[in-house]
Amino acid sequence: MGAQERDRPWLMRTYAGHSTAGDSNALYRRNLAKGQTGLSVAFDLPTQTGYDSDHVLARGEVGRVGVPVGHLGDMRTLFDGIPLERTNTSMTINATAMWLLALYQVVAEEQGADVAKLTGTTQNDIVKEYLSRGTHVFPPGPSVRLTTDLIAYTVAHLPKWNPINICSYHLQEAGATPVQEIAYAMCTAIAVLDAVRDSGQVPAERMGEVVGRISFFANAGVRFVEEMCKMRAFNRLWEKVTRTRYGIEDAKQRRFRYGVQVNSLGLTEAQPENNVQRIVLEMLAVTLSKDARARAVQLPAWNEALGLPRPWDQQWSLRVQQVLAYESDLLEYGDLFDGSHVVEAKTAELLAGAEAEIAKVLGMGGVIPAVESGYLKAGLVASHADRRARIEAGQDKVVGVNCFEGTEESPLTADLDAAIMVVDPASERAVLAGLDAWRAGRDEAAVRRALARLKEVAATDENLMAATLACARAGATTGEWSFALREVFGEYRAPTGVGGAPVAVAAEPGGELAAVREAVAATAAELGAGKLRLLVGKPGLDGHSNGAEQIAVRARDAGFEVVYQGIRLTPEQIVSAAVAEDVHCVGLSILSGAHPELVPDVIQRLGRAGVEDVPVIVGGIIPAADAEVLRAAGVAAVFTPKDFGITTIIGRIVDEIRLANRLQPWAATTAATS
Repeated sequence: MGAQERDRPWLMRTYAGHSTAGDSNALYRRNLAKGQTGLSVAFDLPTQTGYDSDHVLARGEVGRVGVPVGHLGDMRTLFDGIPLERTNTSMTINATAMWLLALYQVVAEEQGADVAKLTGTTQNDIVKEYLSRGTHVFPPGPSVRLTTDLIAYTVAHLPKWNPINICSYHLQEAGATPVQEIAYAMCTAIAVLDAVRDSGQVPAERMGEVVGRISFFANAGVRFVEEMCKMRAFNRLWEKVTRTRYGIEDAKQRRFRYGVQVNSLGLTEAQPENNVQRIVLEMLAVTLSKDARARAVQLPAWNEALGLPRPWDQQWSLRVQQVLAYESDLLEYGDLFDGSHVVEAKTAELLAGAEAEIAKVLGMGGVIPAVESGYLKAGLVASHADRRARIEAGQDKVVGVNCFEGTEESPLTADLDAAIMVVDPASERAVLAGLDAWRAGRDEAAVRRALARLKEVAATDENLMAATLACARAGATTGEWSFALREVFGEYRAPTGVGGAPVAVAAEPGGELAAVREAVAATAAELGAGKLRLLVGKPGLDGHSNGAEQIAVRARDAGFEVVYQGIRLTPEQIVSAAVAEDVHCVGLSILSGAHPELVPDVIQRLGRAGVEDVPVIVGGIIPAADAEVLRAAGVAAVFTPKDFGITTIIGRIVDEIRLANRLQPWAATTAATS
């Protein structure tokens, strides 16, 4: 088949936002000037979880992993000089999606835009928040109601907007196999479409418009043949579900529309330059096959396992896309894999596996009961544990981590402190001052009336968007909007999945885990304790709990009694649990960059509680300079992504417990007695 007229390239984005709305606005303008064709907004954790920047849980988290948007003034600043009627904006926002879309719409109106022409996406997929990212706020029932209301509103008023981006990306980051990723995302889509249909807000004859606005946000790992087949299977399954379950006849409305960020889970801190070729291979998985090509692509940066990427690093990732789209001939041809027996067989295998898993979930009553029972979370924790075990055993090769570890010194990381971007602590103070000024300058009575009305509507089955828009226009804050709804809906703590995860690594005689089990048992006996007790804590708002869960599971398998209460705890709550449970070690997991604030706070509170002999260990994305500061503050050990051997980490924890209790390290003890 010969060359044809070139296809239009996919939307090219970088996931960006940090510090303040003003700083992020400048970054967006620079990225658009470099040829980026859409915006992808990263919000900070307080914004995602419905807290104002001055809330106790927001401390150290403001502007860290995204931009803080606390009110209409911040949204104005964020898009100053960017015409929203002509901009395609993706917003990674879930529990507070309705609120952020309301702020966005009001700013567009202030710009004079026709809101019916607004294009973009609100992620608005709460199910995967219960399973992976942890930015959920409300229980599943009210959360689905918010999602449903937003979809019904956009179909009526913002017809070009994608009101939900069903997001399997984070499922893979939490350990999902390709079959699990397809199945759980499709079950979410079914739950959402059923809820919209059953709400009565959209006439039956307009359900095709709802289906036509559903988009997906997928992940692509480095096994790019399997990942490409996964997207082809996704495509076929969506065609089948929309035609048979919802009776959608219009082929255009049935089209599988997805964006992608390629895998961050597989990016390594060791030899991070290897991440460039990983990112390229992962991009090919979602671009090579025309029939399963992403409509929007955003790539991580090579140094994301080290810390926050700089603008130059994001530019490099954008240029990777541009070289493929504009220099290569990829877009001149039809689907390169039509007729491939290999691709067809793999696609069929993944499709069959996904349909079997979907049937199992639907047999439980659907995705929400499967979340509430802990079935889905336990499945992801188990899959992730299996993956980590394969890497530790050398069964899965990771270049620079468990093979080919010898390396030349990299000029990219010669100065580690300069190889990433560091958020200026003064930014948080500026945001807090701006929040105070906003509150002082608004009509307080109007805000109170709008919030009271929001609570009234929340107690009925009326669509919540109009009341939310009224709160935005009155000047309410992100925290005020979400706490008004918390009063009506309550809050939710999702299952951790740790208790239900099977043993991933056998304690074979002579193996590393067997040796660690022996050390755990002997140390407990020497201390006169029935079992060693490890508290795994997630302070602050970071909901990425994969690492904490894997430590908890392996520590359990090594014979520890593990205290793990899930995400979103204050330092005070963690210390209270450490004292109440009389633990032998406190392990803190923070990936958001809030460790300089939160870790010393925990250590100081332990000291004030009279807890002197309990070592504190920390894991996360922690730059080398920060690790030194933490050790100086009293942290016994710091673990980062390069420490991939979980059993080895558990052994280190045992030794830190022994040292804190003036016992010889276990290796020295066994050497002396052998």
